[in-house]
Amino acid sequence: MDGGLILLVFLALLFAWALNRVRRALRLGPVGYVGVVVVFIIVMLAIWGQTLRG
Repeated sequence: MDGGLILLVFLALLFAWALNRVRRALRLGPVGYVGVVVVFIIVMLAIWGQTLRG
């Protein structure tokens, strides 16, 4: 595994933990939760794609 992928996995876990706390605070429903996760995945894939090209 390369360092960038390890970093992405770490960031994803950190984000999931933070999202859980935010979801409890804002009382987001399942639809809002899935929406935020999908946006996060798209952003992470975009960042990962940039690091591959760089």
